[in-house]
Amino acid sequence: MTVLVASDLDRTLIYSAAALGLTMPDQEAPRLLCVEVHESKPLSYMTETAAALLARLTEDPGVVFVPTTTRTRKQYQRIRFPGRPAAYAICANGGQLLVDGVPDRDWRRQVAARLAQECAPLEEVHRHLLAVADAAWLRKARVAEDLFAYLVVERALVPDAWLKSLTEWAGERGWTVSLQGRKIYAVPRPLTKSAAMHEVARRSGATTTLAAGDSLLDADLLLAADSAWRPGHGELADAAWTAPTVTALPEAGVLAGEAILRAFTREAGRLGRLGA
Repeated sequence: MTVLVASDLDRTLIYSAAALGLTMPDQEAPRLLCVEVHESKPLSYMTETAAALLARLTEDPGVVFVPTTTRTRKQYQRIRFPGRPAAYAICANGGQLLVDGVPDRDWRRQVAARLAQECAPLEEVHRHLLAVADAAWLRKARVAEDLFAYLVVERALVPDAWLKSLTEWAGERGWTVSLQGRKIYAVPRPLTKSAAMHEVARRSGATTTLAAGDSLLDADLLLAADSAWRPGHGELADAAWTAPTVTALPEAGVLAGEAILRAFTREAGRLGRLGA
């Protein structure tokens, strides 16, 4: 039996300093391992316990660990996870499938064909974002992998009514809007992590899929897995979102990442892949 473990990264397995959520007394805070450096500065962390759990998970030949992220390939490749390097990685919200670090061209062609048929073009959505964003709170506007667009904003200054209006406008054109920290993503609805996960399961021969994620863009991934978990923070937690096969964890912040990896390990153990 092969078990596929597909996990979102930011605010699920790895955490920026601002997202750590260290609410305990300083002397009780967990030891942290830096797993990402950007422009010569530490950027993302896991607890040392979470890192050990991940290393153990990836070293089992019957477990296929698949980092699954909205990050671009360049952003993903900054991360240095403990354990065996992932043979597969899903980037750009399912738009890029990396095999041993190399983009799979056939998958990208399949994605491009589906987007062309099912939703408005990226150029239209990007133009609209630029036209309606307010310079008072907009900090950056980016296009990722020629697949989707996002804004970096001062979150406290963005009106809720503006976000609702954008969500409705995008929905009419086959796009989804998601707020994650300081970023507002506009992503084509057919561009999903779940589709890429199914492709990896097919290629790897996985018979069981496990997943985790915290945001609206992860909902399809969690629903597609046999068992899934979400942390006690993020868009899904804020909406009290759940499903029969999804466990809502109480832990928030970096300790949620540790709890998720414990859950993956327990479930893989129950399936006979790892000692619980």
